[in-house]
Amino acid sequence: MASMVSTLGAGFCYGKSPLGIQKPIAVAVRPKRLVLVKAEAQAINPEIRKTEAKVVDSVVVTELSKPLTAYCRCWRSGTFPLCDGSHVKHNKATGDNVGPLLLKKQ
Repeated sequence: MASMVSTLGAGFCYGKSPLGIQKPIAVAVRPKRLVLVKAEAQAINPEIRKTEAKVVDSVVVTELSKPLTAYCRCWRSGTFPLCDGSHVKHNKATGDNVGPLLLKKQ
């Protein structure tokens, strides 16, 4: 059986025969499906601790490699699961107060 070396174009791969000769191999190509998801501008935290400007919780963990790691809780971070500050824009747009979960090294 020929081993695949690289993909060139749609539907063809090049592989090596047992003699080391490269030859095109036909492969079944499934069409890619594009799924669009529209995020609605709604509050993530509609009821909990609404008296606080921003809800941020901290957890102390001794087995961390970094002194502080912020995890996203707004689901809008481009670096999910890590927080990139996207909650600030979300909170302004919706009036929400969601913030990150901070893991702190003890």
